[in-house]
Amino acid sequence: MTMALFLLACYVLGSVSGSLMIGKLRGVDIRNLGSGNAGGTNALRTQGWKFALGVVLIDVGKGVLAVALAQRFFPGDAAVAFGAMLMAVVGHIWPVFHDFRGGKGAATLVGGLLMVWPQALIPLLVVWALCLLLTGYVGLSTVLAACSLLLSAFLFHGSPVHWLFAAFSAGLLIYSHRANLERLRQGNELRFEKARILGRVLFGPRG
Repeated sequence: MTMALFLLACYVLGSVSGSLMIGKLRGVDIRNLGSGNAGGTNALRTQGWKFALGVVLIDVGKGVLAVALAQRFFPGDAAVAFGAMLMAVVGHIWPVFHDFRGGKGAATLVGGLLMVWPQALIPLLVVWALCLLLTGYVGLSTVLAACSLLLSAFLFHGSPVHWLFAAFSAGLLIYSHRANLERLRQGNELRFEKARILGRVLFGPRG
């Protein structure tokens, strides 16, 4: 019962949306702007880098705090730490305070990984950066980066908990980015052209 209540608290923590909190101070709801997503990428596109930085810091911080609390109250129990991170991510995607319309969970996932599985951040960030530099598609880059957690479980000889967490996280972020993937399939996904540095060098401006 204690563990279930703790995980529920992590979901509630994850439901505190950085973009919607800061947006209230500015008098905007970014879910009504741009892509309609309450995450850092849409915040950057519609409100600028200062707004987006605040959003990312809050969203990453939720993952950090959820795992830190798990490590404090359930020391040595990796399953609880990973569960706390996932519940914070779920809360971010489906926030109870905001009509269950939130962001896509990547920043909160990264915050949790900083605390409980920092080795996995290296391949995750490399995959994300390479894909973004080649394609300019943030959503695709994030999905592939999440899938790299399975590679990390292999490279770092992860336990069954690591493998289960990696598979669940990858599936969760694929689902939260399903609209991006569908737009990509249809050929109308928004591209962050300024970030597509390697793509322009290797394939030209229209590649």
